[in-house]
Amino acid sequence: MAETCAATNVPNRFISDHEGFTGTIKTCTKDFVVTEIDIHGHLVNACLVGTDSHDALLGNSKRNPERKRDPRTRPRSGPGPGRHSVHEELARFLTRTTQNDSDPPGDDAKTQTRSPTQSLELSLGSFPDKRRRAAVHRAVRRRFPSLMTVTHDGCEIRVRGDPDHRDLCRLVSPQESDGFFRFVDAKVPGSAYSFRPDGAKAHRAAVHHFLSRRFGKLVETKSFSDQGGTGGTTAISVRLKARKRTKEDSVEEEVLYTAFTLCKENLETLEAISYMAATLGAVPSDFSYAGIKDKRAITYQAMVVKNVSVKRLTEKAAELERRGLRVTRVRPATEPLRLGRLAGNHFDLVVRHLKAHAVDGGGERDASSRMAAAVERAVENVKARGFVNYYGPQRFGTGQSVQSDRVGLALLKEDMVGAVRLFFTPEDGDEPHNQAKRYFLQTENAKEALALMPVSKARERLMLRALHRYGPGADGCTRAWLSLPHGMRVFYPHAYCSRVWNEAVAHRLATLGHAPRQGDLVWQQQDVEEDTGDSNLPQIHVVSDEEERDGVYTLAQVVLPMPGNTVTYPHNAMGPWYRERLATDGLVDCRFRVAGLKLNLPGCYRRLMASPRNLTHRLQAQGNEVAGGGGGEEEEEREEEEERDSEETTTGTRKSQSAPPALVLNFDLATSSYATVCLREMMKCDV
Repeated sequence: MAETCAATNVPNRFISDHEGFTGTIKTCTKDFVVTEIDIHGHLVNACLVGTDSHDALLGNSKRNPERKRDPRTRPRSGPGPGRHSVHEELARFLTRTTQNDSDPPGDDAKTQTRSPTQSLELSLGSFPDKRRRAAVHRAVRRRFPSLMTVTHDGCEIRVRGDPDHRDLCRLVSPQESDGFFRFVDAKVPGSAYSFRPDGAKAHRAAVHHFLSRRFGKLVETKSFSDQGGTGGTTAISVRLKARKRTKEDSVEEEVLYTAFTLCKENLETLEAISYMAATLGAVPSDFSYAGIKDKRAITYQAMVVKNVSVKRLTEKAAELERRGLRVTRVRPATEPLRLGRLAGNHFDLVVRHLKAHAVDGGGERDASSRMAAAVERAVENVKARGFVNYYGPQRFGTGQSVQSDRVGLALLKEDMVGAVRLFFTPEDGDEPHNQAKRYFLQTENAKEALALMPVSKARERLMLRALHRYGPGADGCTRAWLSLPHGMRVFYPHAYCSRVWNEAVAHRLATLGHAPRQGDLVWQQQDVEEDTGDSNLPQIHVVSDEEERDGVYTLAQVVLPMPGNTVTYPHNAMGPWYRERLATDGLVDCRFRVAGLKLNLPGCYRRLMASPRNLTHRLQAQGNEVAGGGGGEEEEEREEEEERDSEETTTGTRKSQSAPPALVLNFDLATSSYATVCLREMMKCDV
């Protein structure tokens, strides 16, 4: 079996045989910048994300024109009006409908007798997802009140001119008509809309009659006089009619979602959430996100918070920024984010203090040339062949005395007390959270330990509260685990399964080589769309002896299962290996269910290989390089800073020339693939 680094659980078995080099990463947080790529292929710090951004839905958002999209992240369906953005198509369509409907008022009879087949329509394409379809309907209506949308054949959205809007425009101005339709569409309880003052009583009566006839079930109208105005002008006010509240109405009114982009530095995702929850008066479980980001880095990620308004989050932005949390792109949303709902991540990295693994004789110029050649070979190999798709050290908890996979193993064996004690095992050091953990293990006094635990440690505090209430026995420990949100609980068993997967990949490459073998599992389709790097989609095929001889499949198509209760294991030597490996940890008859914690692990399939996209690199003298931020606003700030510092940099040129160079890397990875693992393949050493 391949040698495994005990500190990281990441095997040292690679796919390429170049020499590699050594270096250091994360010398400072700006050396490791991670920017989430949303499901539309946009960087979250450069444009709006999510299904509730009207500009994004209508194709009016900014996008990096040079970013190539992975075909696996391309939506199966969506807007279909050609190469122009949907927003532009709708604007042109609105112009055509306006010209088509510009008949004088006396031609109403002709308009009413027009054949329905002659009315203009525009298809926006098919949207099989119901929520996204509803979001597109709302977006079109809010941007273009004079248009109406209809669903055709279950999922196709078609747009046509709204005859009610056209008829109202014959009575009031287009701006007033737009405002009224936006008011009706919003349906905000207790709100009202007022038309401009109108001194003509007969004209007001016509407007009242039209609104009552077309919208009588929704609104009620009333004329009121502005006694303070000159001549006592009269205007029409419109209010929504009160209706009986239903259970669905109560749920809809109570649940409020706000989406935003979070920039954090040198903070864990869950630690950042704890800070935000305390500041906003929310609880950590109110926050949803697509993925957990590195701690020692600058990271940009999409988030959604429940029961916090846009106004409140915006008001608290300055307070959050004082804690190192920058909140931008704040906007309303209709639903929380789901784990894995992203296309991947963009990385801007700096590897400093580069050195060759083998130091040969020769001058400084020769050493520099050899270093440049070694970097070039490493980068080109990873471009061409990819890297082994191991789970990175972040999956298991770097720097911890007891890693997450050991806690997960205890939970799978339903040893609740043992899992709690492993969870509270402190690291070396006298930091407040380590002191609190140490105190609890020594005294089992959860109340005092809770008083010592920093507010930022959300998981530990939730567990200690439950242990204080229910005690440190088996039942109390079970309740302590249940106090964590489901996503936090399942993280630990998943960490154990990830360690087994890493070891399985290393064993597979060592014993069966770098080509698909009989009994391997492969993706049956090349263009399978994966929402996450871990997929349990059923397009799995067992390689036959004939297919192995004919070379039908490539190593990039081979998958290995994460242990679970629904997966198929390989039909070759790897099948028995899995059973023996699980037996070693006492999981011979494990059902991968922990009923007491409401956990079920069905398992999934993960590609053995991964490849970076849009990979670029350059060597620079120490001190000159700046890690990019994915093309957002922050990139412009960094460029300005670079210009300001250029003169100072020039003065130190001679000194920096003798220092080892730094390697600047920019690339994209699919979700659930790790940049540190990609670097290990390039460098042939732990990073």
